[in-house]
Amino acid sequence: MKVYIIHENPDWLDPLRRELERSGLPYEEWFIHRGHFDLSEEPPEGVFFNRMSASSHTRGHLESVDFTRELLAWLEGHGRRVLNGSNALALEISKLRQYEALRRAGLRTPHTIAVVGRTEELKAAGRKIPLPFITKHNRSGKGLGVQLFRSLKAFDDYVGSPEFVPPADHITLLQEYIESPEPFITRVEIVDGEFLYAIKSDTSQGFQLCPAERCETGDASCPATDITTKNGSSDRQSLFSLRESFDDPIIDQYVAFMRQNKIDIAGIEFIEDHHRNKITYDINGTTNYSPAVEERHGLNATAAVVQLLAKELKAAKRNNARVRTR
Repeated sequence: MKVYIIHENPDWLDPLRRELERSGLPYEEWFIHRGHFDLSEEPPEGVFFNRMSASSHTRGHLESVDFTRELLAWLEGHGRRVLNGSNALALEISKLRQYEALRRAGLRTPHTIAVVGRTEELKAAGRKIPLPFITKHNRSGKGLGVQLFRSLKAFDDYVGSPEFVPPADHITLLQEYIESPEPFITRVEIVDGEFLYAIKSDTSQGFQLCPAERCETGDASCPATDITTKNGSSDRQSLFSLRESFDDPIIDQYVAFMRQNKIDIAGIEFIEDHHRNKITYDINGTTNYSPAVEERHGLNATAAVVQLLAKELKAAKRNNARVRTR
């Protein structure tokens, strides 16, 4: 019996591979792009960790999300333990579902309008939300489609131009722009109901923020996250820092939210407005940890993930043994 890692981007798995090798935990990677599974057969015994990304289509894996959704239904239908299973995936690939779930949990989210269609539909929606506002993709990741508009003329020109990129699920979001007193957002990292730490991400140079190891080293698999600083040099590591001594009631709210929505692992992001209201706008089930931040402060979130996998695998073995002795 082993752990199965469901994913579509091997470049994001290096820290997890290293920690799995260090722990001696048996595992196998399932790269989900093309292939098949047989409904007349049972899945292998083991524990499954869903790492499918909402931005898979940007790496040529348009089919991966839809195929994973059906694969998880098959696994769960046979009683297999899936970390970040179907419920978590449904939120991962839809900002709209995230906001509805967050709202039901009593967490504040930004005013958002969902739009299907192109130029005329977007222009009409733009007249229903106060300026300034941003656009973003409903199925997103890596800051896809995020643009800031302070005038309707700039917005109209954009949606009618070749620069406009249609979202993978055809849904564009118009969202209020939160004017923060300081240009950063906060990501709260939680694993298995435990708060690990919070990081600050500098937004002064853009919204395309990815803390993954390969992004920080400028790997070609993360082109959208290569942010150039004002002095013209690439300086990804300086974008992320630990939010030290972060202790806020929102942590318990996030832990309860994840439990209610069957999310085992996530980084949840919020921004603070001028009144210090915390406005939650993103849930990252495929959260990537910043090696620069962790090295500076002696942290290791991936070790917590592997400990959870080990605990679940041990429980699966116990359950399997009980079934066999009946």
